[in-house]
Formats: sequence, structure tokens, C-alpha cells
Amino acid sequence: SELRSIAAECPNVYCKIGGSLMVANGFHLHRRAAPISSAELAELLLPWWGAAIDAFGPERCMFESNFPVDKGQVSYRTLWNAFKRVAASKGLDEAGKRMIF
Repeated sequence: SELRSIAAECPNVYCKIGGSLMVANGFHLHRRAAPISSAELAELLLPWWGAAIDAFGPERCMFESNFPVDKGQVSYRTLWNAFKRVAASKGLDEAGKRMIF
């Protein structure tokens, strides 16, 4: 609700969605025996990324990669496929997808 308040009070603020996989954030994906799939990654991060999309709307968000920093945690392909899955989970139409991507 605080994020929604910020978004409502500051219409000139936009939100970059990404950068969540840094080791400092505690997901420890670099310790997994097998790489994470895009489906698992989307499910893991939907609570955070989804909240941002809900608060700002796709017109004020954009997906972004944090490469090469995230390279030790996830592949570039997996990350972007996870973004696609999150967009689908949020029910974004073609116009919404064009805005956020």
C-alpha cells in the first residue's frame, strides 16, 4: 500500500523492474545444484515485481536486466523469459506488454 501511495502521489516517477537477483538480496541462486527455470524465477519474484506493476501500471514500469551482475545467478534468456511469464501472470494485453518491455 505504501508503494501505491508513492506511485499515486508522484506521477512523474517510473519504476525499473529488475536487479532483484544480486547476491545481497538473499535468493542464493548461485548455490543451486541446477539453474533456476524461468517458471520458478517468475514465481519467486512475482510478489515483488507484481506489486510494482500493480502500483505503477505497465505504462510507468519497464523490465530491465542487471547484467552482467546477475550472470552468476541466472542466464539472460531465463531472466527475460521470466519477465514474459510475469507479464502474462499480470494479464497484460499487447499494449501493456509494449509499454513494459
